[in-house]
Amino acid sequence: MLFVVCLMYFVAYVDRVNISVAGPLMRRDLGLTPIQLGILFSAFAYPYAAMQIAGGWAADRFGPRLVLAALSLVWAAGTILTGLSWGIATLVACRLLVGVGEGGAFPAATRAFTWWLPIGERGFAQGITHSFARLGGAVTPPIVLAIVSRYGWRAAFVVLGAASAGWTILWATTFRNRPEDHPWVSPAELIAIRGAAAPAHASGATRRAEARLDASERRRTPWRQIVRRMWLATAVDFCYGWSLWVFLTWLPSYLSDARGFAIEEMALATMLPFLAGVVSDTLGGVVSDAIYRRTGNLRLARRALLVAGLGGAFAFLVPAIATASAIRAVSLLAAAFFCLELANAVLWTLPLDIAGEHAGTAGGIMNAGFGVAGMISPVVFGALIQRTGRYELPLLVSAALLLAGAVLSLRIDPTATIAFGGGVASRARV
Repeated sequence: MLFVVCLMYFVAYVDRVNISVAGPLMRRDLGLTPIQLGILFSAFAYPYAAMQIAGGWAADRFGPRLVLAALSLVWAAGTILTGLSWGIATLVACRLLVGVGEGGAFPAATRAFTWWLPIGERGFAQGITHSFARLGGAVTPPIVLAIVSRYGWRAAFVVLGAASAGWTILWATTFRNRPEDHPWVSPAELIAIRGAAAPAHASGATRRAEARLDASERRRTPWRQIVRRMWLATAVDFCYGWSLWVFLTWLPSYLSDARGFAIEEMALATMLPFLAGVVSDTLGGVVSDAIYRRTGNLRLARRALLVAGLGGAFAFLVPAIATASAIRAVSLLAAAFFCLELANAVLWTLPLDIAGEHAGTAGGIMNAGFGVAGMISPVVFGALIQRTGRYELPLLVSAALLLAGAVLSLRIDPTATIAFGGGVASRARV
């Protein structure tokens, strides 16, 4: 189950990042201005932000198996159609469609973990899935450039969209919402997943009764309690997301325009920060879980990685802006991205810690901050470049938000949890 979710994160990020790699070529081919390119980059983020809560709630209500299958088909279609577009208007429309599909995917995937993972393994699971996302971002430049160099940038979107459609078939075939419903899970494995009190494979009547109970419980979504406990994580996710969107959208253009990398050099230079993130995403989750198992202090386990990640990214980004060496700038950017991604697994673990059975809704509320950052960040970045002709100011804005996120992280409380009835859940329940 975890491996199939990891593949989803991989293909989703390939379809998300591909346009930034093809962006310089599309800009020259279609005669786009920096602001138009920024609008194209950010078009994905508007429906992405809007779909966060809707997709997470739908996964809580109807189950992640059905919801993720539908969403992946939508973003696969949008990716394929991007390759068939011939103007800025149709390109923006297709990116909006990709944003609709991917918008609810990560909250739905987070909800998929609720019944499958004990608390001491959640950080690792969120870390390794996002490592696959960063791996997707890392391998996208050489994949896209290899296809583009031979067949043109349009073919890259068609091929990669078809791969996402293939994942949908794999997901529908192999995943079940609950381990007791999966034919491959034995009673012994179910006990390992759900604890000593876990039921064995129940009869059909029992499972139907449990499903009706689950559906009834999912209908009672404690919106007010979730918002009150998640708003601070949403603000931190906005600060984190601002810089991540800069890496996802403007990094190839920055390396080409400001640092003078040729197109064949740009692929490797773009890969390095994302490869650093492959390591740190998993590392952040593993370290956070290890701190919790050693100390039993969940606040310390989650806050420490958030502060270290966002604060470390700030510490490396500032000298990356100031250095005159292009090679040193890439190294410092890779270090900044490494630190940035230490926080990612923890951010996505917070909905599981706090909301439990409502983790899809909570994850959507939290990641709405990331989506809003994606709506604003690429356009503001492009506008500042067009006004100043330089990249330093927009990068300094990113650095300031990283510092603000590190400070806000000191107030996050993952122990303020929610139960079905809207009250505070016990630690054992979540």
